[in-house]
Amino acid sequence: MSQQSEPAKPAAPQERWTEQERLPEWEETFYDVWTAKKHGKWVMLKTLKPEYAEQPEYKAMIEKEFDVRYNLAHPNIVMINDFEDVPGIGRCIITDDVYGDSLRKLLDNDKLTEEHLTKLITSLVEAMDYIQVNHLVHHPIKPETILFTENIGNLKLIDVGFDQLDHLSHSDTSRDIEAFGYVLREALAKLPNSPRHRHLQRVADRCISPNRRYRDVQDLKMALSDSSNHKLYIVIISFLSLMAAVLAWLLAHPANPITE
Repeated sequence: MSQQSEPAKPAAPQERWTEQERLPEWEETFYDVWTAKKHGKWVMLKTLKPEYAEQPEYKAMIEKEFDVRYNLAHPNIVMINDFEDVPGIGRCIITDDVYGDSLRKLLDNDKLTEEHLTKLITSLVEAMDYIQVNHLVHHPIKPETILFTENIGNLKLIDVGFDQLDHLSHSDTSRDIEAFGYVLREALAKLPNSPRHRHLQRVADRCISPNRRYRDVQDLKMALSDSSNHKLYIVIISFLSLMAAVLAWLLAHPANPITE
């Protein structure tokens, strides 16, 4: 992900950690985010900002997030690898490196494609389903937390799971669906209008509506699968209509009987 950043810090004396660089664009309320090489492999580091690093309640917070996220395993969620002290930075959650562009950057630079849209209505929804099945409390889903990896373009969701509950309330799951609706609406606004997009716009509107919102992610999946098959339905309906017209014509114009 190309972005303005602070100059790279000198490599730590140990060869274990090199090329450390803070990423101001990715920072959160309580955390700084860094990229670095660990034994020559790029990873990302999430650590408490200096003003919070020694306060017990914030140290407990980052430890809790590590405990919750460490056992997560989903192809569309950024995975955690370790939790350790990094020279010159401090105690860090270490994740896979995610190099690419955020959905926000693609939207702002008018680079969103149909392929990105397809992954929003498939991969992102699968990640939401996983989050809810595992009762994960997380930051709101928004374009800034949705990434598309460079070259391959896989969708990855960041900032997932700072706590885990016995169950999520209906309001928790409903907020995810609402957030998805706003993401989908903003994406559609950047693409040319089409029958498929009009259907997806209706889905987005329903996600956002407090009175008509989908009950759960499974209902949302069903509505989105309709959009995936929308062109096929049009072809089938058109074919059946044509066949009905031909049959009606044949019934109205029976062949003349053969006479000797």
